[in-house]
Amino acid sequence: MIIVLDTSIIGIVTNPKSSPTSFACTAWLKTKLANGDEIFLPEICDYEIRRELIRANKVQGLSRLDSFKHTLNYLPITTETMLKAAEFWALTRQKGKPTAPDLALDGDMILSAQTYILEETLGENAVIATTNVKHLSFFTDAKEWTNI
Repeated sequence: MIIVLDTSIIGIVTNPKSSPTSFACTAWLKTKLANGDEIFLPEICDYEIRRELIRANKVQGLSRLDSFKHTLNYLPITTETMLKAAEFWALTRQKGKPTAPDLALDGDMILSAQTYILEETLGENAVIATTNVKHLSFFTDAKEWTNI
């Protein structure tokens, strides 16, 4: 299975709290890796998590995030990604379903574009693991991580 991690999931596993959700999500990710699933860390999500970890001076979280770059498949942002994200951004507005304010960069559309292009490149379906399916399911398959 090809799984692309959303920012919410990366945040849970890089900056875990002592909560049942945190423990369960970390265990889920370890199980998926042990089962041989291909797990992708998108650059847009790395950016969204990294900036907050730096701002809050959370050194341990940064270290965990850096280790994921070596453990998971890193999915870089490309020009093709940004062109597709712009197309997705425009389509959602044309349909009256914007996913962010007009002046926002809209990371969800960038993540959707990264996943869409990954599927085209690999010739296989991928699913975005998230805690918020709504905005990510317009152009790609997105599921609550607990349902993957």
